[in-house]
Amino acid sequence: VIIIIVVIIIVTVIIIIIFIVSVSSIAIVIVAGSVHLAIAIVAEVIATSALKASDGFTRLGPSLFVVVGYAVAFYFLSLTLRTMSVGVAYAIWCGAGIILIALIGWLVLGQKLDLPAILGMALIVAGVAVINLFSSSVRH
Repeated sequence: VIIIIVVIIIVTVIIIIIFIVSVSSIAIVIVAGSVHLAIAIVAEVIATSALKASDGFTRLGPSLFVVVGYAVAFYFLSLTLRTMSVGVAYAIWCGAGIILIALIGWLVLGQKLDLPAILGMALIVAGVAVINLFSSSVRH
């Protein structure tokens, strides 16, 4: 199960990086910030995915994934804030995290997604796309 989650996350990170870089109009600084943000998103998704398996932090292996994952996520999110405003970075981080966790829940854990949940997540994706495509707040 963890291997499937990791593969899904790696593919998603590649897609996120391509998306963020393709809509950026600033060169190296934004690319570095985008890579940092993508790493933060992946680490957060891994940590959140391991929360259930940690069984209230009573299982060592999954608990380590949670603690290390969140530490990595916040570290790379802090690096992102060198080149991106906190509100925009957090919006992208949260939006991508919500979508990825929902996909993992659906594909790996067999959790159901009804039409309102899917529509709500589509609005989140649309919001992140609008921020990346049209907002001048993406960069400092």
